Amino acid sequence: MGSQDSHPTDPTRPVPSLPTPATRAGRDGLAAILARPEHAVIALDFDGTLAPIVPDPDQARAHPDAVPALAALAPKVAAVAVVTGRPAGVAVRHGGFAGVPGLEHLVVLGHYGAERWDAATGTVTAPPPHPGVAAVRAELPGLLDRVGAWHGTWTEEKGRSVAVHTRRADDPQAAFELLREPLTDLATRHGLIVEPGRMVLELRPPGMDKGVALLDYVRDLGPASLLYAGDDLGDLPAYAAVEKLRSDGLPGVLVCSGSTEVTELSERADLVVDGPAGVVELLRNLADRI
Repeated sequence: MGSQDSHPTDPTRPVPSLPTPATRAGRDGLAAILARPEHAVIALDFDGTLAPIVPDPDQARAHPDAVPALAALAPKVAAVAVVTGRPAGVAVRHGGFAGVPGLEHLVVLGHYGAERWDAATGTVTAPPPHPGVAAVRAELPGLLDRVGAWHGTWTEEKGRSVAVHTRRADDPQAAFELLREPLTDLATRHGLIVEPGRMVLELRPPGMDKGVALLDYVRDLGPASLLYAGDDLGDLPAYAAVEKLRSDGLPGVLVCSGSTEVTELSERADLVVDGPAGVVELLRNLADRI
């Protein structure tokens, strides 16, 4: 095991360095992945983790080195999954994941796990949409008008949810706070919840989050170790899932794709890297070390 095996034509190439997790649990998790990679699951958020955050989410694309890094790592581990709030098909297109050699068994858990795309079949499976989403979609324009939140805010149609973005507003944080309570009231009336993120409030069905999706996926596989990387408030349930699995004896590593906008994850993470570029470097170095 090591970089000499991965690069036999360059025996002088140095073994890639991996950052040392700040916690004992994180160090144990990383050691378990390196010791038995064939039993390791690598799970990653998309926006802010594999793809840089941009003002228009429709323009978000995976870091240019993300797919090569994933394709190098995936055949060496038990499974690789992308866990995202986006529709699964959108994440696949924006990530460029379809038809990539090495990613034949990639899984994308979209809409917080309500949708699943399997690279092996190229298909998305999902339950029927929640009726509250259509009701919210119809009422949202009037609500934004009443609270004076039209200027600089915009809505993103996500099929099974609706998101209101404030990043383009003159004062994004003030607009975010202005909308939090009325959007929560609107969501509650229609049986939905509000998922806050980085200058975005998403109205979506309850009962499914990244933690539930991750737990179900990992327990079905029965792996020996787990790494999860995320960057936003929606990743906190996945962090809690990893902590739950660690308490049950499954080693795990919590990675934060660093951001000055969200500190809750960096404070709980075992390892903080420098945004998507740092995540890609970590994946690449893991692939070289295994």
